[in-house]
Amino acid sequence: MRSVAIALLVTLAACDRAPESPAAPQRAEGWLEFEGSWNATGSRRIVALGAERRAAIVNLGGTLLLKGPSRPGVGFRAEIIGMSDTASGFVGRAAWTDERGEQIFSELRGEGTATGNRITGTFFGGTGRYAGATGGYEFSWQYVLESEEGSVQGRAVGLKGRVRAGSQASTPPVQGGKP
Repeated sequence: MRSVAIALLVTLAACDRAPESPAAPQRAEGWLEFEGSWNATGSRRIVALGAERRAAIVNLGGTLLLKGPSRPGVGFRAEIIGMSDTASGFVGRAAWTDERGEQIFSELRGEGTATGNRITGTFFGGTGRYAGATGGYEFSWQYVLESEEGSVQGRAVGLKGRVRAGSQASTPPVQGGKP
């Protein structure tokens, strides 16, 4: 009987405190940091500007997958439209759409030359929980397949960044002009 009482006390003592779960990631001032992969396909139209210079318009769409304990989401459909010039670099815009249909928008700028193609994205807002988003990301673009007809496939290498949603992030998206 005594051993049953001791076993009961040990069991109650063990149940007294719930095991500590890992703390949620600390988000310094609301920043969500991420890394990821981005694969896209689409089209590119090139115009020769003399013997040494080329300009191109690209239209790409694909899958963006993020990792990290404080990422803003797991997966997005990402679309890019942009223009590159071998002399002046790349300028474009991107829209990432999550599984809820909410979007985050960014402006893209980069070297876009044969010797360097580092691209930086600057978030400038979004819809739903991404409304008022700020922050940025960076990556190098690598074309994997290119056809003479203008079809291209590529990927982002070294994608990493951080984002912070604005004060409107908890406001539901507006549909048809009404909240």
